This record gives sequence, C-alpha cells and structure tokens, in this order.
Amino acid sequence: MGPRRAFYPWALAFSFLGNLVGMLPFIFLWLVARSLLAEGPENPEILTYAWWAFGTAVAGLLLYFTGLTFSHIAAFRVERNMRYTAMQRAVSMPLGFYTKNTVGRMRKIIDDNASITHTFTAHQLPDLVGAITLLLVTFILTFTIDWRMGLLCMVPLSVALLIFGVFMNTSDNRGKMQEYMGKLEDMNTEAVEYVRGIPVVKTFQQTVYSFKRFYTAIKSYRDWATTYTVSLRAPMVVYLVVVNSFPFLLIPQAIILIIWGNPWHLVVVNLLFYVLITPFYSQTLMKIMNLSYGYQQTQEALERIDGLFSDTKPLEVQGTPAIPKEFSIALRDVSFSYAKDAPRVLADFSLAIPQGKLCALVGPSGGGKTTVARLIARFWEVDEGSITIGGVDIRQIPQQELMRCVAIVFQNPHLFKTTIRENLLLANPQATEQQIADALELAQCQDIIAKFPQGVDTPLGANGVYLSGGEAQRIAIAQAILKDAPIILLDEATAFADPENEQLIQQGLQQLTRGKTVVMIAHRLSSVREADQIVVLQEGRIEEQGTHQELLGKGGLYARMYDDYTKAAQWSL
Repeated sequence: MGPRRAFYPWALAFSFLGNLVGMLPFIFLWLVARSLLAEGPENPEILTYAWWAFGTAVAGLLLYFTGLTFSHIAAFRVERNMRYTAMQRAVSMPLGFYTKNTVGRMRKIIDDNASITHTFTAHQLPDLVGAITLLLVTFILTFTIDWRMGLLCMVPLSVALLIFGVFMNTSDNRGKMQEYMGKLEDMNTEAVEYVRGIPVVKTFQQTVYSFKRFYTAIKSYRDWATTYTVSLRAPMVVYLVVVNSFPFLLIPQAIILIIWGNPWHLVVVNLLFYVLITPFYSQTLMKIMNLSYGYQQTQEALERIDGLFSDTKPLEVQGTPAIPKEFSIALRDVSFSYAKDAPRVLADFSLAIPQGKLCALVGPSGGGKTTVARLIARFWEVDEGSITIGGVDIRQIPQQELMRCVAIVFQNPHLFKTTIRENLLLANPQATEQQIADALELAQCQDIIAKFPQGVDTPLGANGVYLSGGEAQRIAIAQAILKDAPIILLDEATAFADPENEQLIQQGLQQLTRGKTVVMIAHRLSSVREADQIVVLQEGRIEEQGTHQELLGKGGLYARMYDDYTKAAQWSL
C-alpha cells in the first residue's frame, strides 16, 4: 500500500467505533420509551435521552464514514499497485506473449480483477469488523435488558447459526466461485468480440444468435446461474424465515410475562427493544456470508491475474551478456513448437542472412515465415539450436539492447490514440524536429501531414482523426526510420494497401531498408524480385533458396507461385 498503509488500521478502528457508538441510540430510545410509559412525558430525563440518542446516531455515522474514507484511500492504493505490478510484469514478457493474449483480454483480466479487490478491501473487510462488533454488542444487550427474552432469542439464533454453518462448510464455494468467474469471463470476452463485429452483423442483417460462441456463452452463464440459484433457494428461504422469526416468538412470551404479573409497560418497552435489535443478527450474519463470498472472489481474482503470466516467463540473459558488433543473422539447427505437446513448426532449420542484405521469406500459408521472423526478435525461446546476430546468441543479448537493434513493421501497425508526433517519438524520444520531418518525408507521409491543420500535432483516435490502413502503415515506417535500427523485420507491410498506398509504402521501405539487414515476409511476389535472397518455406523447411531469376530458372515451387501470382494480378471481370 506504500505510504497509505497506515490508513487501513485506522479504517478498521473507526469501523469498530462507528458500529459500537451506533448501537447507543437504541439504548437511549429504550430509556426514553421506558421513562415515557413509567412516568409520563413530564420526566425531564426524556429530552436528555432523546438528545443523546440523536447525538450518538450522528457520531456513529461520522465515525463510520470516516472509517469508510480511510478504507477507500487504502483500497485505491491497493488497486493501483495491482495494476502497476501487473503492467510491470506485462512489460517484462517476451513479445510472443502478446500473440496469444490480446490487449482486450489482458485489460479485462487486470482491470476487472483489480476492481474486485477494491470492493473487498474498501467495504467488506471494514464491514467484517463492524459485523463482529455489532454481533457481540447485540448478544450482550440481548441478555442485559431481559434475560428471559434473551434466552428465547437464542432458539432461532442457534437454528440460524446451524443452517449458516452447514451451508458455509458443505457447499463447494471455492469451486463454484471458479465456475462463476470462468463463465463471466467467457461471456464478457465474447461480448467484446460481438461488439467488434456489429458492422458485419448489421450488414448481413444477422442477430446475436448467429454469433454462436457469444450465444453459447450467454446461455451457459444463464444455465449455470439458474441451477446454482435454485440449489440455494430452499436453504436460504429456511434460513431467512428462522433468522427473522424473533418477533413471532417474543410477542407470545411478552403476553405470558404480563399475565404472570410483570409490569406491562416494562414488558412492552423490552419487547419493542428486542424487535428493534434482533434484526441485527440477520444483518451481521449476511455480512459475514458476503465477506466469505468476497474473499473467495478476491482470491480467485488474484489467481486469475497471476495465471495470466504463469505460462510465460520473462526473458532473461543466458550466459555472459554480450552486444553484437555487426548485424548478420544466422539460425542454426533451430527447432520450435508453440506449445510443449504441439507439433514442431520448425525442425533443424538453418538459415544465414549476411549483414546489409535483404532476405525475403515466401511460401504457402502455415509454412513458418512469420515464426522465423519473430524468433529473430526473440518473441519466444527456441526449443533447440541457436539464433545469432553478429555471431552473438540472442539469448546473451539484453532485451533492451536486442530491441534497440531490431525494428519491426507489422502487418497491422498499432498507433496510440495520441498525436502523430508522440507516436513517432516512441521510436526515438530524443528525435529533433528536423529528424521527425526527414523521417516523415522518407516514409512518403507528406500528404498525410499536409491535409491536417495541426500537422504532426494532430491527435489520432476518438478525439482526433482516423488514418486509413495504408496511411497508418506509412506512419509505422516513419517510426522505424526514426528508430534507425540495423535490423528490419517486415511482416507483409503492403498486404492490405491499395495500389496508390502500396507504391508510396514501397518507396518508404526502400528508404527504410537502405544499408540494413532486412527480413521481409511477402505474399505479393512483385515486392521481392530485387531481394538479395529469396527463401521459399513449406511446412517449416526450406524448399528453395536463391535470387528471383535463379528460382524462376529452377521451375520449382517459387516458379509456380510466381506464375499463379502473375495470372491473379492480370485477372479482371
């Protein structure tokens, strides 16, 4: 909790005092009623008792809300620390971690589960102290005012405690909580996907039922919640009937006590007092039950945040740290699979890329092109073999240094919802105005900047403007130019560009890759004709390797792919 740690003991102390003082008005009201019935309204003590009742009620509320303020300050710090720690762990994860964990899923798990801990620490823990205080004070008052009525109150209370204890101990509460959190997370995740797909839904006039996974998630949650609720209905009804039956037992007893000769006004006043305070038994037991539920929910929330990172370990330097002096790339006998029991994507794979050369990876989908490129950036650890940059194993290169050496232009670049300038400065925070302008010019972004009145200070996203896919790709290329890394990884950078944008992107890429070691993943074979070497991958192995002309001369897989590509490019309606 940091410097606000001391707030929590104060929160518990004020919760205790607030509930303790909050019981005093009932005692003073009992004294008012007793004096009124015994001596009439002329008794001067009645007004004194009434003022004390009012004063202690106000004091109890002030103490309670003071404790609530302290607990919220501490809870907000706990929630903040959880998010901060989770994001620190996320930043330390390898890039491959983000290929199986979407940003939306991570945000959902971290934000939602951190919020659950806030509810527990801000409300339920202080309420536990208050509930125990209230239960003890009520129990003492039950026997202090009239021991005979107090004994009778023990009958429904004992039965209620028995039902409460059996219910709490026999129900598979932890298992049910895991099921509940799992069903809720599935439904929320599918809801996000459904919302993202609303344009498609409206275009094809579909309903929620056409989104089978979303509909199944809703139905599964509904069926589980209904079954669980029905299973609790009978014991909960019995418990509520028993714990609220005090007046039905006390009224006949009061009549009997009056018949036996006890002063009627005293019996009536005591009866009213018990009718007022016995509901506290029900309230405190329900708070304790909610605390148990909240504790299980919080424990499950913490495990879910921890589980987000449990399958992936942060990248660590293995062996003696080293920094490459030159930037050739070599993969030697590399084997890799995405999961322990999954089939290998690469097996005994070897490839050498000289410094300053452009290597294009082509081939059918699923051949391993993206895997090879991402392993060079150490998205994941290889199962066997090694990958070196300048003769240095990438496992010996500190992560920060490796990222300094490599610039990646993804197929779908992500730009933050801030200004174009701030997006560019992410690549090089020390960049000057001239360097930013030069990078934008080399990436063919002049027309993008020129059409916005604010230029590079134009905000992107909901509060600004939106860029087309090709425009965003050119800004991403400007980022890479500004970073000036010696190794460039291009993941099908022109895949979704229109012809005009493709030409501009190609011009930007020529500026970006000049003099750099480049690995390019390409499906548009027209973009790789000038590559220094073309590597054709199929099923995780090198099928062919050479220049464009050499591979055409072989008449193999590349020649067939290029022929098909040429025919497709010439096709028209």
